[in-house]
Amino acid sequence: MIKANVISGYSNWKKNIKRPNDYLKRKLKILSKVPFFKKKNHEFSILLTNNKKMQSLNLKFRKKNITTDVLSFPVKIKDKKTLYVGDIAISYEIIQKRSIETNFFLEFDKMWIHGYLHLIGYDHIKYNDFKKMLKKEKLILKYLNNEN
Repeated sequence: MIKANVISGYSNWKKNIKRPNDYLKRKLKILSKVPFFKKKNHEFSILLTNNKKMQSLNLKFRKKNITTDVLSFPVKIKDKKTLYVGDIAISYEIIQKRSIETNFFLEFDKMWIHGYLHLIGYDHIKYNDFKKMLKKEKLILKYLNNEN
């Protein structure tokens, strides 16, 4: 089973997702049925924050003084049957802006999935790696949207 701990660091998130813990719990239950993720016992945290905090984190950890949509901080901590894989931070303003053209939940799902894939070892530094990661993201999104 995959579990997320949600930390609300910016109140505007509640305008779109009333109970983010419950929302992610439902999504992760679906994800746990995807063949690739069936036997994963992962846990991670998601900080729901704003552009100001994202810029601060990006500067502190990546030496880039700009805001960004999602940041991932991989770590591996084994505890009995669960592997804690790290932390994700997501910017409300960027998700909100993108959702004008699409849907807030879709944009949010794209970001936490992207962040989670980084936590479990995917990256997009090389073009081939980018293609693999994007393919996995699309597969997961398709699965999540077909299960709703």
